[in-house]
Formats: sequence, C-alpha cells, structure tokens
Amino acid sequence: MSLALSAGLPRAATDELARCVAVLEGTSLPVRLAALVGDSVESLKRRLPAALQSRLEGAVRLALATALRAALASDPAVAQGAWLHRGLLGASGAVGGAFGLAGTLVELPISTTLLLRQVAAIAAAEGEDLDDPAVQAECLKVFALGAQDSRDDAAESGYFALRLTLAQTLQGAVGRSLGQVMPGLLAAVAARFGAPVGVKLAAQAAPVVGAASGAAVNLAFLEHYRAVARAHFAVRRLERTHGTTAVRAAYERLKDAPFAAA
Repeated sequence: MSLALSAGLPRAATDELARCVAVLEGTSLPVRLAALVGDSVESLKRRLPAALQSRLEGAVRLALATALRAALASDPAVAQGAWLHRGLLGASGAVGGAFGLAGTLVELPISTTLLLRQVAAIAAAEGEDLDDPAVQAECLKVFALGAQDSRDDAAESGYFALRLTLAQTLQGAVGRSLGQVMPGLLAAVAARFGAPVGVKLAAQAAPVVGAASGAAVNLAFLEHYRAVARAHFAVRRLERTHGTTAVRAAYERLKDAPFAAA
C-alpha cells in the first residue's frame, strides 16, 4: 500500500502524485546535460569565458521576457505538436551550436520560446486559463522549478520550498498586470534557469562538435521541461481537487519515503 494513502488522497491521485514527485525531485538538468556530453558540470562551467558568465543572467532574463511575449500570445493548441517542436528545437540547437557561443546566444530566445509554448500547452491541457496573469507566471516558474539541483539543501531547493520562494516575488500582485510584477519574477527565474543554460552554452561552445551536441542538448531541454511542466500543473490540478494541505502532506510523505511499496 502506498504510504501517502494515509494522507487521505484516493489511490489514483496518490499514484499520479508519486510520478510527479519522481520528476520534481529528480536528477538536476545540469547533471543530465553533463552526462550527455561526457563531462562534469564543473568542467563545463569552466569552459565559459568569464565575460560571458557575468552576462549570462541578463541574457537569460532577456530570453525569458522575449519567450513570454511570443509564446503566450499564440494559440497554445498549436504547441501540442510535440514532434514538430522536437524538430524545431533540434534544428535551432544545431544551428546555434555550429556557430559556437555567439550562435547559442542568438539561438537562446528562440529555443526558450519553443519551450515555453510547450509549457503553456501543457498548462492549458491541465485546465489552466492562459489569459490569467497568475497562470502565465506559473508557466514562467517552470523554468526555475526545472532547474533544481539535487545536490542542493533539500530544505531550500525542494519543490514546495521553491514554489514559496517564487510566490514571494509576486506578493502584492493581486489586481496588477503581469508586466507590473514581471521584473522581480524574471530575476528570480533567471537566477535558477541560468545554471542549465550555462551548461548548455558550454556544451555547444565548440563549432562543429557543438552542432551535434546542440541538437541533443535542446532535445534534452525539451523532454526535461515538458516533464516538469506536466508534473507541476498536475500537482496544481490535484490541489484544486483535493485541497492544498492534503496534496502537500502526501507529497512530502512520498518524497521522504521514495522506496515505499506501491
């Protein structure tokens, strides 16, 4: 019997939540990307020129802002074509990687927009209203939630802890447009999203070699953030159905006992 059944959730909800926990508390994206290109995270980070490292967060923030304007302005149903987006992201990664760091910086807003379109489509499929600025903010938060590092202090980097941190950037947002609260949210998300982006840039830094790894890295980004988006918006749907307190209690039980029998 699943341990979280004692929290009062139905079996189907508990099983779905367990799958969400596995994704949201799983291996960090930088670690996965490093394994993909056969290197360590630390080594990849050292590849980035110091000048670029100092500019990275600003570039990430600009890419997120550009993506938000472009992705959420279109019909999310168009983004449901996952195979189309796989092709586009793979191609943009290959082109960006072929031109080294300069190419990847140009390509970053494009790939981020494609990713955010997928996130928005998943949110809509889970019953979210994309016209609601709060939901648009939740779509953006996926980039921070998906950048968690399993080596961090769990008390500070766990899913609900990070949700709380991001929510604090939106305090006083009721009655205000997303544009009015965006600077603080963008800064918080960019600070987290910059870690996997830095690894992505390093993996694509070498021309020719970068073209091949650029496509693979972009597809890894797509699969990772699609999985995080599905998990995040599934948790939100379960909260709407069963209550935030019950869902969080069950989530924490599952997280603390990952090897409990199903």
